[in-house]
Amino acid sequence: MLIAFFADIHANRQAFEACLADAQAKGAQRSVLLGDYVGYGADPDWAVTTVMEMVGNGAMAVMGNHDHAVGTPSETMNAEAQFVIEWTRSQLGPEQRAFLAALPMTIQDESRLYVHSEASKPAGWIYVKSTLEASTSLSATPAHITFCGHIHQPALYSLSITAKMTSFTPTADAPVPMLPGRRWLAVLGAVGQPRDGNPAAAYALLDTEKKEITYCRVPYDVEEAAARIRKAGLPLWLAERLLAGQ
Repeated sequence: MLIAFFADIHANRQAFEACLADAQAKGAQRSVLLGDYVGYGADPDWAVTTVMEMVGNGAMAVMGNHDHAVGTPSETMNAEAQFVIEWTRSQLGPEQRAFLAALPMTIQDESRLYVHSEASKPAGWIYVKSTLEASTSLSATPAHITFCGHIHQPALYSLSITAKMTSFTPTADAPVPMLPGRRWLAVLGAVGQPRDGNPAAAYALLDTEKKEITYCRVPYDVEEAAARIRKAGLPLWLAERLLAGQ
């Protein structure tokens, strides 16, 4: 089975549509959504409705910190993110807000764990930026592969049976074997707001038969996504950073 993984969509319709089309063209049979469907981008209504429809058709979805913030006024972020969250609340209807509020923090799927941030403290929204955080996450679950997002930069970590950690940045379109003698933490890049210097949208494919993961990059109409942010009256920096992949 070929499973498509999407994280950090951030209300970017143009990026998500491009990734969905690419995954379909490559034969993806299932989808897993790893949170942050809203925030930063100009199309939260469309993004949440699309995720709801996907879940209704069998996709799995977990909650991200921006999704949580929509229904939790006490949760604060940086000024730009907070501004967009408050705007987002006005764009979503009761059904959409209820959907976000009911999302689970984690999902266990066979030998795989799905979470937005990391496994040791899912609601702590910890960023996996090094082998230290990766090791903490891997130690918190027996799952063979943990999939997460949150940092908007693709990375792969593994832990051997002798507790040796490895890490590297995967190359787009190059399959990586998920060796059974190791446990893995796959950190996805962002669909809607990449921060690795590459503005192309990011997602990943897991081939469960070959036991391989492939990170994918998809060019999309970044200018249109940026224009929609400006038109919505959201902070201009959010449009500019899309163009730079930051």
